Amino acid sequence: MKEFKRIGVLTSGGDAPGMNAAVRAVVRTALSHGVEVVGIYRGYSGLIDSDVKPLVLRDVSNIINKGGTILYSDRCPKFKTPEGMAEAVTTCRDIGIDGIVCVGGDGTFRGATDLTAHGVPCIGIPATIDNDISSTDNTIGFDTAMNTIIDLVDKLRDTCESHARCNVVEVMGRGAGDIALHTGIASGATATVIPELPFDEESVINSMIEARKIGKRNFIVIVSEGVGGEFGPAFAKKIENRTGIETKFARLAHVVRGGNPSLKDRVLASTMGAVAVEELLKGKSNLVMCEKKGKIVSVDINYALILDRMYKGKLKDGDLDAFTEDEIASMKAEIREKQASMARLYGISKTINL
Repeated sequence: MKEFKRIGVLTSGGDAPGMNAAVRAVVRTALSHGVEVVGIYRGYSGLIDSDVKPLVLRDVSNIINKGGTILYSDRCPKFKTPEGMAEAVTTCRDIGIDGIVCVGGDGTFRGATDLTAHGVPCIGIPATIDNDISSTDNTIGFDTAMNTIIDLVDKLRDTCESHARCNVVEVMGRGAGDIALHTGIASGATATVIPELPFDEESVINSMIEARKIGKRNFIVIVSEGVGGEFGPAFAKKIENRTGIETKFARLAHVVRGGNPSLKDRVLASTMGAVAVEELLKGKSNLVMCEKKGKIVSVDINYALILDRMYKGKLKDGDLDAFTEDEIASMKAEIREKQASMARLYGISKTINL
């Protein structure tokens, strides 16, 4: 087993509330084992540029409650090139980084698996508000983003009730409808539009007309950005034209990525950070920490990435060649379970929200 003297930690991709809690856990868990920690700034860009700093206990004090990431983040096209990878590996060798904990989304994990292949052991921690990492039930930042949206939508509902209006609200999520589905239920939205399931515009419009007849004054429609940026504004106009209900469109955008992390995200990030270091020091690598039915488990990054492609319908020729029939069957079972869960929640939202 490799002896670890110094490890690195970085945050990459879109920021998410709870990233700092994960960094804090990584630093303090490693130091408790007598292993030094180097903070790598600006994700893989900082690794290429050797933008690093040793981190001690006090460096991560009072950050568990802060949004964003104290290590900053960056998109790094150069890291995908042979030259960029070579420079990143050289930095690790020059500084004596024996392994890295990489906090971020699927792009971060692709970088982690590439580094591992070049002799730098890495473990990933899923942090993205979109919850679009198929191998884990929850990603760091997902819960906080939803709570932020609920707070904002509740405020919109106040003015909708006062003026007898409708608000069509677009929320983030990239190609995934997880944020929209959950916040749609929690906000009592009249309708929720997600890319994973069909949406009946006519049925929703007709139900709004009938609801207005029996005295309903306010309406909220939650739309996932994954259905396309033009859908929300166009549907808002259609609602107003067909129902006579004054309808406003609101795009919440990046405001939901900021703010203090929720209790759930702080605990999830802290646990994943601690377990990631424990796994790395055991000599394990090329793993991503995942929450499965309330437990933190490790999943092979390659498995996680291909599972994600399969779920999103983006498999390429040869993607499944490295996996056994049992592994492929396991991927398909996980996808069926997630799809069934989303369909169940979607059905509930249509039944109880009017």
